[in-house]
Amino acid sequence: MGQGERCGPGVFMRKEITGDNSMEKKAQDSRKGAPHRAVPPAVGLLFSMALMNTLLYFCLDWFFISRPRSAPSSAHCPHGHFRMGQMKNCSPWLSCEELRTEVRQLKRVGEGAVKRVFLSEWKERKVALSRLTSLEMKDDFLHGLRMLKTLQSKHVVTLLGYCEEDNTILTEYHPLGSLSNLEETLNLSKYHGVNTWQHRLQLAMNYVAIIHYLHHSPLGTLVMCDSSDLPKTLSQYLLTSNFSIVVNDLDALPLVNHSSRTFVKCGHRELHGDFVAPEQLWPYGEDMPFDDDLMPSYDEKIDIWKIPDVSSFLLGHVEGSDMVRFHLFDIHKACKSQTPAERPTAREILDTYEKVLNLLRETVMSQTREML
Repeated sequence: MGQGERCGPGVFMRKEITGDNSMEKKAQDSRKGAPHRAVPPAVGLLFSMALMNTLLYFCLDWFFISRPRSAPSSAHCPHGHFRMGQMKNCSPWLSCEELRTEVRQLKRVGEGAVKRVFLSEWKERKVALSRLTSLEMKDDFLHGLRMLKTLQSKHVVTLLGYCEEDNTILTEYHPLGSLSNLEETLNLSKYHGVNTWQHRLQLAMNYVAIIHYLHHSPLGTLVMCDSSDLPKTLSQYLLTSNFSIVVNDLDALPLVNHSSRTFVKCGHRELHGDFVAPEQLWPYGEDMPFDDDLMPSYDEKIDIWKIPDVSSFLLGHVEGSDMVRFHLFDIHKACKSQTPAERPTAREILDTYEKVLNLLRETVMSQTREML
């Protein structure tokens, strides 16, 4: 018994030490096992989704903020000079001699009543060479040349040179062609990224900005007369590689002067249809034959009448385009006023387009932020 008492405490102490060692070993095993513990799949998934949403937010924010379009480089050249593509310096307009010796004509790419257009090459650059179709149209040809020389800006195709002796004009070549090809171009897979209501509304804004420029040009108020129907109107403009618009055909730009009450008539034949403004139609009924001498003249508000139809074509039928049309309904309704003086100016229309673009951008961005 006494021996048991003597041994009891020793046994107890050994058990305590053994217990402590066992607990320490478990703690060490626990510490060793911690790095190997797998992260729950749900946590990883939530983290990935949060990261993706953050990236999506910044991408959308960048996408919906308009990037400034690069203006044609000739805008920074002095009058009588040009610069295009990768040219570092401005060059004087090419002379008759330079056009004859340095420009190589390749193939015909277009023809109108006044001129034929040929894809050509100058110093390994593609250019457009226009030639007079017939001497009967020379006055219109020279008028177009005068307009090109005077109106050079970001709104007008870049003039590279001309030769009145040979009846030739050289301009920058735009491979996407006229606005008539817009749908065909945007249906190509490589352009699907720009086939959106945002980019299409920007094109409509480009178009209205050109009309505004012509109505407030250095020469005065000019009217775009080559616009008797939608296809004819679209053919007057080119789509650039950075998806903006420049006016190309300036052969029929008569001048309006409200101070001297000088107005215009677009051509000498009777016009028909809903595309032209009401004041362009023969006002004396079918019983009286058309007589150009009796036909009343009009002003630049005929261009305003046509803006809704051109803009509707440019907006197309992509997702969101009907929403844009809804917001433009009131200003387009005003454009179609039967009274020319009641129609808005191109500047007022452009301001409205810009407000709608900013409003819808902010709406889309707000919805996107809420989703994220």
